[in-house]
Amino acid sequence: MKNYQIETNCVQGTYKPKSGEPRVLPITQSTTYKYSNSDDVADLFDLKSDQHMYSRISNPTVSAFEDKINLLEGGVGALAASSGQAATTLAFLNICSAGDHIIAASTIYGGTFNLLKVSLKKLGIQVTFVEPDASYEEIVGECRDNTKALFGETIGNPGLNILDFDKFAKASKKMDVPFIVDNTLATPILCNPLDHGADIVIHSATKYIDGHATSVGGVIIDGGKFNWDNGKFPELVDPDESYHGVQYVKDFGEKAYITKARVQMLRDFGMTLSPFNAFLFHKGLETLHLRMGRHCENALKLAEFLENHKDVEWVSYPKLESHESYDMGNKYLPKGGGGILSFGLKGGAEAGKKLAEHLELVSLVVHLGDLRTSILHPASTTHRQLTEEEQIKSGVLPDLIRISVGIENIEDIIKDFENGIKEVV
Repeated sequence: MKNYQIETNCVQGTYKPKSGEPRVLPITQSTTYKYSNSDDVADLFDLKSDQHMYSRISNPTVSAFEDKINLLEGGVGALAASSGQAATTLAFLNICSAGDHIIAASTIYGGTFNLLKVSLKKLGIQVTFVEPDASYEEIVGECRDNTKALFGETIGNPGLNILDFDKFAKASKKMDVPFIVDNTLATPILCNPLDHGADIVIHSATKYIDGHATSVGGVIIDGGKFNWDNGKFPELVDPDESYHGVQYVKDFGEKAYITKARVQMLRDFGMTLSPFNAFLFHKGLETLHLRMGRHCENALKLAEFLENHKDVEWVSYPKLESHESYDMGNKYLPKGGGGILSFGLKGGAEAGKKLAEHLELVSLVVHLGDLRTSILHPASTTHRQLTEEEQIKSGVLPDLIRISVGIENIEDIIKDFENGIKEVV
């Protein structure tokens, strides 16, 4: 690819049909592929060929989506998975096993918090949660001999704190472990974590990448710069008995991590993205730059309206000067603060829970990143599996109302909230 701007790459990046082939990416709805002879197949299983082996591991339509999101994030390779949770799980299990340890920011999505705190613990992987505003010294102080990763989200969900990339990247380098970042809420349009010291980027493609609430999926992007041959990650250096002694770092160089994730983790755990969903994600990427601009514009205007409303107690949006991450947002998110905001009503948690019942345009859904505006009360829904103390640590106050601001006319959105607030406060 030429050095096109990100907007052009969203529309035309990576998929290049030959003469007479479909101009629009086709859906390859096939589980298997034809080969000329047994030697071709042998090369596939020896990882000497880059052809498709089986659609659990790779597929032409899925590969096209992987290639485009990899281009937008600036990585060396990407791996799609069946959900955002699947991508997150694979990202960790690719380098962690029983007896290992992870350090993570506390202000992360409730599902990820539960994955780390409960499910990975059952597999023998321990996690230490740190406050995102913890000092560099405090973060490094949590490092153990068995620590394998440092994790955070570009924009915390739903607390909306902006990750201090410089601090976390510096800490990961000191600990000599990869810095993994969930970039779901920012998307590559607003932030490229690999440019700010991250080593691995993950997305729930279900959200803004899809953008239309049609498909579930996730993706991992490998920055290709981490030194896996540092004595901490023998599975990436030592021979892999399941592939005739393949040594990922030696044989695949900068693509060692993402190759192992595909041919070992995805092969064995089977968290495969369907070609049809990959087609829809690829289609979503084509308009991502347009939608994110409108999401950001509408979210800021709605946040300003709510901040000046007499019945609103507080508002949280990274591009408001009153927000604790305002300076960090300007530093790492110069194009916009994303499409998510949160606020609390003077009527407290009960008023917040009832607000959705009095909105006509805005829907109550357990989702975000859709082009339609939606509302949620996380404390009583998505984060209810956490204790109140854990909720507060993750940025979920009892009265917090999360709004995923869509791309409708902003005057209609504001009017809906104006009418709804009158009914509950």
